[in-house]
Amino acid sequence: MAKIAELPNLTGTDYTKFFAAGAACCLASHGGMVPIDVVKTRIQLDPSLKKLGMVGTGRHIIAEEGIRGLATGFGSTAVGYFLQGGAKFAGYEFFKKKLTEASGSYENAVKNRTAIYLGGAAIAEFFADILLTPAEAVRIRLVSDRHYATNMLTGFQRMASEGGLRELYAGFVPILAKQIPYAVGQFLVNELAHEQVNKRISPERRAQLSATAQTGITLGCGITAGFAAAILSQPADTLLSQINKGHGGKGSAAKKLVVLAKQAGPLGLFAGLGPRMIMTAGLVSSQFYLYGLIKNALGANQGVEIRKD
Repeated sequence: MAKIAELPNLTGTDYTKFFAAGAACCLASHGGMVPIDVVKTRIQLDPSLKKLGMVGTGRHIIAEEGIRGLATGFGSTAVGYFLQGGAKFAGYEFFKKKLTEASGSYENAVKNRTAIYLGGAAIAEFFADILLTPAEAVRIRLVSDRHYATNMLTGFQRMASEGGLRELYAGFVPILAKQIPYAVGQFLVNELAHEQVNKRISPERRAQLSATAQTGITLGCGITAGFAAAILSQPADTLLSQINKGHGGKGSAAKKLVVLAKQAGPLGLFAGLGPRMIMTAGLVSSQFYLYGLIKNALGANQGVEIRKD
């Protein structure tokens, strides 16, 4: 079993490559999911659309706004998740290594791997959300009000001029409440899912797996992680949509969260969960697959592995 001193020596160049791979995979995955995200957000903001379902709401949007309506907020999504994705994946690699080193020994790290996965994901996501929040605020405003601005840039300018940084970061606490559980579900469940697969396949057999089989494992573990991420983060995702539309009254973000949670009730907090689970399973599985491909293509070293054999 590897010792702490034998952990991979990751340099600034490696973390730059991790950032580039994370940014690219999140840009591709979130950009491709914009139509589903538009439908999900509209269902959250307009309860009358819930009865139409995902397909019916999509048809309603096209009838009212044309096919371009399903691409609303694409620019904000691309910029926001490019930055957030890079920071999240590179940050997870960085903090997982630091927490492994802080364990004192590789054996201790393996014993405490769940805490390391949780801590690494949560810390990385916190810093990533500082980059994401302004773009996400503009995106939700554009999706909820198609007359608000013509594109991301004009939406950002209007929001900044009307409310400044306070308006752009009004959703920071709700975003943390949404994205940290999302990241924890994404990384923790993916790590544990791979661990369970590896327990059932011998090292010799793993070495002989075809590229197709390896891809299937990556996507399968990613889908499982995506379902977990969607369920854990759904309540905060619903509240975030409401806050960025201006609901919740006056006061701090925490106060607004409490008010809106009481108004929505348990069932309301999970409105749109079905479409979001589909979207998130696609997002997370494609992200892990693309991240691995891009990271390898860039020649980055492998990150820290502390899975139990």
